[in-house]
Amino acid sequence: MPAGLGIPEEGGYESAASQALQRPGRRLRAGGFQKRLPEQLKKFERAYPGAKVELWAEDEARLGLKPVIRRVWAAVGKGSIARFERGYKWTYLYGFVRPQSGKVYWLILPTVNVELFSMALGEFAREVGAGEDKRVLLAVDKAGWHREGEVELPHGIHREFLPSGSPELQPAKRLWPLTNEAVANGLFEQIEEVELTLMVRCVQLLDEAELIKGQINYHWWPHAA
Repeated sequence: MPAGLGIPEEGGYESAASQALQRPGRRLRAGGFQKRLPEQLKKFERAYPGAKVELWAEDEARLGLKPVIRRVWAAVGKGSIARFERGYKWTYLYGFVRPQSGKVYWLILPTVNVELFSMALGEFAREVGAGEDKRVLLAVDKAGWHREGEVELPHGIHREFLPSGSPELQPAKRLWPLTNEAVANGLFEQIEEVELTLMVRCVQLLDEAELIKGQINYHWWPHAA
């Protein structure tokens, strides 16, 4: 699989975030994280003065034979038809992204669990050169496979957990509308067809750093020195 190679529910990210932030508890948690993350990054940089420090985010998304439906233009008075093969086989896209630069790294894996997350971290660490001289602070949610004690953290990779139930704070989630473009309204009879289509799209996105940066670089997201 090409180096540098995640799909939740389609669309709705801005409205979901707005609705979430209207709830007092969620708003307080979100504001606390937005203030804490820059402070954590500064502490991290002070803790490793001789290393290059980067701030990344990671998320996973599920995609399968169950179709991703999007609206399309149609002539007045005529409806549009999207054919699909209903099924319940799934694949998972692991997406690592650095909002500061728009750089991405992808892995397509059959499921999510501690073992595969550990493997994904290892592949990512090798790809970006994490180690003694390069430290990566990785923002992830509190899914069980992200925080259980059995997770194997490669040297140079450090986790920063988002508050529980705060998907609007995860910039990596904004990758999924971009990857969904390749499979929306598509007819796939085998999960391997989905994976191949998804892989081609992910390869294309490797050259779209500015597009990705524009989608996910939140105004409050801190930049490493």
